[in-house]
Amino acid sequence: MIFLNQGLRMTYDDLGSGFPVLFIHGHPFNRTMWLPQVQSLRWRFRTVVPDLRGYGESERGPASVVTQEDFACDLARLLDHLSIDRVCVVGLSMGGQIAMEFARAFPERTEALVLAATFAQEETPAGVIGRNRAADRLLAEGVVPIGSEMICKLIGPETLKKQPLIASRVMPMICETDPMGAAAAVRGRALRRDYRPALAEFAGPSMIMLGTDDAYTRLADGQALQAVMRDCRMEIFEGIGHMPNLEDEDRFNRCLHSFLDSFVSKTPSR
Repeated sequence: MIFLNQGLRMTYDDLGSGFPVLFIHGHPFNRTMWLPQVQSLRWRFRTVVPDLRGYGESERGPASVVTQEDFACDLARLLDHLSIDRVCVVGLSMGGQIAMEFARAFPERTEALVLAATFAQEETPAGVIGRNRAADRLLAEGVVPIGSEMICKLIGPETLKKQPLIASRVMPMICETDPMGAAAAVRGRALRRDYRPALAEFAGPSMIMLGTDDAYTRLADGQALQAVMRDCRMEIFEGIGHMPNLEDEDRFNRCLHSFLDSFVSKTPSR
């Protein structure tokens, strides 16, 4: 489906019925990374799964920097278009940080929050330099060489041994990503705020899901975030890397169903 987001084409899937769940993909992926979760949840829940601006089939626009705030506002406009008031927001990696921004900017629309393979801190000075260099490299070289280097970090080593075909599911998403859209998002991500103060005030239920072999996200950061949030459960995936939703999709889906069941029965469908 297509929604004109301030004149830019935004492509999304809207499947199932019942309580709505908004899925936000990571970088440098697209909405198809959530296919196992949509297939599992759509029989009981309404799943809204967009391509972020500049990713997948969504247009990127002219901006050279797209911030977390920009992405969150895009998603709020999509929910307005779909006449959806409140949602459970699920995000992975960069998508998790956009989910945090959405909860900060639109707490009245965030019924619950699921944060997978992500962290809440602002970027470090060295990280800002690194992300801007990565954006320059995306523009100069494209996504394929960078994605080829990332793949062994995105997927845990044990997963690659046991399920090598997962790489063949992840790499095509990377290769299809527009380097200009990805570069704009990377530059915007370097500007993100520290989300911990807002998350400490978040009143809804939340869940953090992290793999022990995640090359990008430290387990200690997730545990520290859980400690400051009011109603937060933690799910640790042993031997899993940065993509738990694909590396152990059965357990990931069970966790989602259990989490949603813990509050949806008390919440009217919207």
